[in-house]
Amino acid sequence: MKRTVSLLMALAMIMTMFVGTAVSEAANLSFTEGTVLRMATGYNNAKTGLFFDASVAGEGVTLADGVTYHTGDLKPTWVAVQNELGMVFENKYQGNSTSAEFDYWKDRLEEVDMLSGTASKLTEYGENGSIVNIAEYLDMMPNFKAYLEANPIVRLSITGNTKTGAIYFSPYFDGVNDIERMPLMRADWVVKLLDGEGEFAAEASNALAAPVYTPYMPTSGAVEIDVVNLEGTAVEKITKNYDAAGNIVANMNAAGALNGVQAVNMLRAYIDTAYNGYYGTTRSNLFIGQNAAWDADELVALLRCVVANPQTLNGTDSVQGLFSREDDNNQRRVDMMRFAGVLFGVRGMESRQDYLWIDTEGKLRDARQEADSYEAIDRMHMMAQEGLVSKAFMESSAESTKTYLQNDLGFMHYDYNQTQTVYNETALQDGEKYMAVMVPVAKWYDGTEGGVFMRFTESWRSVKTDGWGISVAGVEGNQDKLYAALSLIDFAYSEKGQILMSYGPDAFIKTNEDGSYVTFNFNGKEMPVIADATFAELWQKASGNYTNYARQFLGSTLSFAKSQAFEYQCTHEVGKEGAGKLSVAIGLGTIKHPELAITENPWYTSVPTVLPNTKVENDKINEYSELPGKFNGGKGKQNLYVDQIVAGYAVEGMSDAETAAEYVSKVMGGKQYLALKQQAWGRLQDYFAELAK
Repeated sequence: MKRTVSLLMALAMIMTMFVGTAVSEAANLSFTEGTVLRMATGYNNAKTGLFFDASVAGEGVTLADGVTYHTGDLKPTWVAVQNELGMVFENKYQGNSTSAEFDYWKDRLEEVDMLSGTASKLTEYGENGSIVNIAEYLDMMPNFKAYLEANPIVRLSITGNTKTGAIYFSPYFDGVNDIERMPLMRADWVVKLLDGEGEFAAEASNALAAPVYTPYMPTSGAVEIDVVNLEGTAVEKITKNYDAAGNIVANMNAAGALNGVQAVNMLRAYIDTAYNGYYGTTRSNLFIGQNAAWDADELVALLRCVVANPQTLNGTDSVQGLFSREDDNNQRRVDMMRFAGVLFGVRGMESRQDYLWIDTEGKLRDARQEADSYEAIDRMHMMAQEGLVSKAFMESSAESTKTYLQNDLGFMHYDYNQTQTVYNETALQDGEKYMAVMVPVAKWYDGTEGGVFMRFTESWRSVKTDGWGISVAGVEGNQDKLYAALSLIDFAYSEKGQILMSYGPDAFIKTNEDGSYVTFNFNGKEMPVIADATFAELWQKASGNYTNYARQFLGSTLSFAKSQAFEYQCTHEVGKEGAGKLSVAIGLGTIKHPELAITENPWYTSVPTVLPNTKVENDKINEYSELPGKFNGGKGKQNLYVDQIVAGYAVEGMSDAETAAEYVSKVMGGKQYLALKQQAWGRLQDYFAELAK
């Protein structure tokens, strides 16, 4: 059992030591009505700013509030903020990615008052004196201060300097303390292939490609796994008996030439024997059930069966196995790299900061400097060599991934539940089901001797890696601007502000006759129900994608604290079904995850989104530009892990896993980078330990 230190006590001490020194306790954030704030803020592209872009508004767009908006108009959420707080917003947003937007303004900060940026950049420039230290004003910000007191790990995660307790950005939460990405499968295809009495039969199937992938799981012995029972009421142990059944990958590899029908029957027989009949004739539950226990090898066997049986699954001669949402967009291609981490038990592939994670000794580690990360990616390359990864991922000229679900071409990817399960409404037919499934069993080295086979996900919601900061040069000498900007941040963390920043204005929310919100219970709290017209408009204008609708049309969920309550209401019933199974497993402890706390076993502590490096340290870190440049998750950028999935070790600096890790450490400056990050992490640990005494 992991134990957490009393963070509330520590936070109280933080507030006592560092808050209130710059302003009077009796001070308030009053400013002149109509104060203009120049806003270089948005979320990654021109469509998702505070003001309507032409690509969204066109010649005018009428929304569920009955108002027609035109290009250049404020979006409804920000009209409501103006009316509520009395400030006026001026558009300075260039429509770039968060990182590029900050880079555009960093040498001309006198031209803007608030701007988007990555947490690390805002903190770095805050330490340079260019971004306002919000912590100096917390006594004037009762809502933000209360939010930090209620969520103390957030306070530690955004601390930019352990001597001053500085905060240089308002944190953004796309939900908090919940699973983020998850595997999604065409569940109906799994049922078609695996369920039923007797042997699988089909008039036609394809030959399996020559095997390349080799077993990851054991080939002999037995492994016990904790699963939630089929009813979702309790935890039970089941056994993978390799002595009885062998390893399915090893079995297939040794069988010689196989066609799709033969492969399915081998997998069926393996499931029956390895699990001693536990799944009965509903073998699909190994993958899609509440009691699922699948692992990487079993997935590879299933993928082989899928790609070799298109005639049964989609009536054509071709089907794609693993794919990413946009196979031609690096921002989405990196999801394949993230999936490798959860498949093969590798930390750091879905870190909250770079590729960092914390080991059992409390030391920072960098996945880019660990051989096991390249070994995991090499396994993905083996899968790709067998044709189990989509052609569009491997070949830029191949067909668009965006049509895969609509045209019954794709089987599985790793992504967000709500945005992807809307395809059950917009692309799939009756009886077809694209659903989130349980995270896989893998061997994780959490300090247990020899490692432990369990389910663990690093995809855990915490402070996101971007936020909004206040420009010192922009507001300098103008208290009205400073106080208006601080008031905006404080309001966003009030109860009313959190609803507005998630749902948009009241006109988009269902109300009772007395004007109060109609509510429903979400995670133990009563939250508003969206208006019927909003729900209809969501589907009409954004095909059910809540995030696109909120950001592009309402102007909400651009920053601050986003509740998942609105998104949950827009999740397709199939999406709720799959996510519900994962939620039960998390609640009963069969899926483990990083904790938003300082845990007794540091391996389970989530890496802070920002570490309090000094200006001198940040200057040194910036010298190692190849690290972020070569392992980038941005659109149009390069990621060596993604390159390796396609080309194997025939990419820069790689001939094998050890060589690749050493190349990053010695040639790219990874060793020095990690030492500098470790210095900051050590200070933060000491800081916390002292406060918690």
